[in-house]
Formats: sequence, C-alpha cells, structure tokens
Amino acid sequence: MPVLPARFVGVMIAFAPLFVHRSWCHAQTLLIGAILAPGRRTVTSLLRIMGRSHKRDFVNTHRVLSRAAWSPHAGARIRLGRLIDAVVPKGPMVRAVDDPIERRWGRRLRARGI
Repeated sequence: MPVLPARFVGVMIAFAPLFVHRSWCHAQTLLIGAILAPGRRTVTSLLRIMGRSHKRDFVNTHRVLSRAAWSPHAGARIRLGRLIDAVVPKGPMVRAVDDPIERRWGRRLRARGI
C-alpha cells in the first residue's frame, strides 16, 4: 500500500468498519485507484492505475465488490455523515424534499401528487 497523507487516511479509515481485514486491504486499493483513474472507473482500470494488473491475485480485488460481506447502504450512510460534518459542522440542518407532480390519471393511482 502506498504511503498516503494523514488527512487522506483519516477520510479512508471511516470506512474500515465495513470490511474485514483482508477485504479492507483490497478495498483500499480500489478506493485509491478510483481517485487516481482517469475515464471509466472499472475494477480493471483501477487495478491498472495502481500497478496491480499483472498480479496473480487480482481476482480477490474483484471479489470485494461481488462477494465480500459489506453493506453499500452503510457506506453511503458514512459518506453522507462525513459530507454533513464537512458542510454543516455546527447547528441544525434544514432539509427540503421536492415531490414532483404526478401527471398520470386513473382510478388505480392511489398516491397521486398535487
């Protein structure tokens, strides 16, 4: 694993509880590759930018996304919490929800908009 600035490691370490140790090592590689990769961010391009495309165990990194037991919803929750902490560090936060107007008609539509 490359040596990273402390601030960057602080951001990444928030996601460590989502993974077991072996999966976390591969997830770090994917995360750093996603930041560095230009163009499409496929797993193969992430591994290529990290210099791991020639390794024989590259399939283990693919398995982090397909087979490892981690929750993308929990990851999104952590990411949202970090974003809120960065944008709104103190005080209340007001959220607004835009409910689009439903333009369909009929007897079968129960939850029709305004």
